Amino acid sequence: MTYSFKGFIPVVHASSFIHPQAAVTGNVIIGKNVYVGPGAAIRGDWGGIIIEDGCNVQENCTIHMFPGVTVLLKEGAHIGHGAIIHGAVIGKNCLIGMNSVIMDNVELGDECVVGALSFIKANEKVPSRSLLMGNPARIIKQVSDDMVDWKTAGTRLYQALPGEMQEHWEPCEPLCEIPAVRPSQEALYQTWNSIKNETK
Repeated sequence: MTYSFKGFIPVVHASSFIHPQAAVTGNVIIGKNVYVGPGAAIRGDWGGIIIEDGCNVQENCTIHMFPGVTVLLKEGAHIGHGAIIHGAVIGKNCLIGMNSVIMDNVELGDECVVGALSFIKANEKVPSRSLLMGNPARIIKQVSDDMVDWKTAGTRLYQALPGEMQEHWEPCEPLCEIPAVRPSQEALYQTWNSIKNETK
């Protein structure tokens, strides 16, 4: 659902997919090929939110800010399930792990990776290609070219998902039993750990 607020109406590019169980309010601008999952709350009521092309905001994420602040997700930012972005700038091609919290005035450089359940405290300025983990999050090493390639490939799946959702997604009634013929699903992606183990 999208909602206007004090004269601000969300702007969403036609190529993007906003799940009807997400809530997008007010001063929000969403670019091309963006996926927003069910349960996401993107609240541009007290400030602005800009989500650039190719980003994804997965299920149950929250994006908000203190009054007068603009939140920016730069191109290709990947916001994992349940993450909170509050008043931050997320650099190009960053990965924010599931249930992480990125606080006010944080600036993440391009191609950073934030581990699941991490907490980045307010006002942190993080250099590009940093791998952060923990509470509070600390830089544990630099992101390698291989890790950037792996992250980018995963984000490409989400960049294709809006078009696939528009083409194939529709409400339905559940079946009462498993049918004799059921479609199979292709394994499209591997975890980082499985990739690392293959290269050893």
